[in-house]
Amino acid sequence: MKVSSTEVQNNFGKYLKIAAEEDVVITRNGKNIARIVTCDRDSYVNEEALEYGAGAKTAMSYEEFIALSESSELRYELIDGEVYLLASPNFKHQFAINELHGTFYNWFKGKKCQAFTAPFDVTLHKSKENINVVQPDVIVMCDIDKVDDKGKYKGVPTLVVEVLSPSTRNKDMIRKLELYRMTGVSEYWMVDVEKKAIHVYQFEQQNIADYQIFINVDTAESSVFEGLIVKLKDIFID
Repeated sequence: MKVSSTEVQNNFGKYLKIAAEEDVVITRNGKNIARIVTCDRDSYVNEEALEYGAGAKTAMSYEEFIALSESSELRYELIDGEVYLLASPNFKHQFAINELHGTFYNWFKGKKCQAFTAPFDVTLHKSKENINVVQPDVIVMCDIDKVDDKGKYKGVPTLVVEVLSPSTRNKDMIRKLELYRMTGVSEYWMVDVEKKAIHVYQFEQQNIADYQIFINVDTAESSVFEGLIVKLKDIFID
């Protein structure tokens, strides 16, 4: 099936259901620009390559993404021009988020920085042309003044937490690791609820300055916020 980008933006839920039975090719000005497909491992909008040059492909722009997300009740992320549909998390995933946020909230209470949970858009710029929008599971903001009059956050979180799930594992471990490293995030926690491990990356000047994995230990701690400690037994359940 082929359908215009405007029609998809206005009725995205409808075409997601159709995509379960057949691919939906999205067109703009009569040209194929993207394809909605089903995937066993990830739920996402997979962009179709256009042969403008050697291996080049057309990416969804930030403006197009905003139009898409504002016209739908579904949740999306935009990374390097590719759109990801966010699936509903499972119990272990949400349990870990709740416990982490509770610990963070209490630790940061009364301090300059504050902790927030998804859904909350974070806009990160790899370049002037490459604007990304993600919804980390937990963020720590130390630049609350970067929230604009519309309630949109335009700053860069100091610490970001992603709880891995089967549908987001590759994205969180590869694409988001690169995104956070390149856009000014100071610390990135990847929480693996199946292996009961927490990976903590510290970034400086777009490089990995430190990396620790906390597994088979009692606690995990922040490299950036001295004294911020979480108990692994409180985060993970069988």
